[in-house]
Amino acid sequence: MLYGRNTVGDNVVIAEGVVLGFPSREYMGRDEFPGTTIGANGVIRSGTILYADVVAGRNFSTGHNVMIREKTTIGDGVSVGTNTIIEGNTIIGNNVSLQSLVYIPTGVVIEDDVFIGPNAVLTNDPYPPHGGDNLKGPVIRKGASIGANATILPGVVVGEGALVAAGAVVTHDVPPRMLAIGSPARFRNLPEGAKQ
Repeated sequence: MLYGRNTVGDNVVIAEGVVLGFPSREYMGRDEFPGTTIGANGVIRSGTILYADVVAGRNFSTGHNVMIREKTTIGDGVSVGTNTIIEGNTIIGNNVSLQSLVYIPTGVVIEDDVFIGPNAVLTNDPYPPHGGDNLKGPVIRKGASIGANATILPGVVVGEGALVAAGAVVTHDVPPRMLAIGSPARFRNLPEGAKQ
């Protein structure tokens, strides 16, 4: 199903049951509005919904049943796993891998070469559900990795090259090239196998 004015690059595979350019509230009821933009060589699998004002670069791929909300900018070489939700107003760099069932709220910045494992949850509301104007998404710096089932609290910065262990609950900024482990997360030196 197509809404708005969509732009799809060369050699993009779009499966059945994909929705491109779904109107955000500001476009509801309008006939003309910007849709989704997808660069060349992408693969968009069935059940994916890409809202209006989503811009994805080259070699973009989605698993099944992905939802990406409005005003999300995605770089080149990004893979978004099955059942992942990106709530919009988000910036994602190049060569990012989001595994299945990842949740990304509004206002998140994910830099280049980031890996986020399955079931990881990023949050943006310090006092749910009453955060109101205080919503602030995490920032995941270049080359950081987040393990499965980790939770990153609002406004936390995960430093460049840092590793968040599986199941960690990160309540404070993670220094660059450090390991965050536990709940609440404590910081340790990266193990030898995790150093880049």
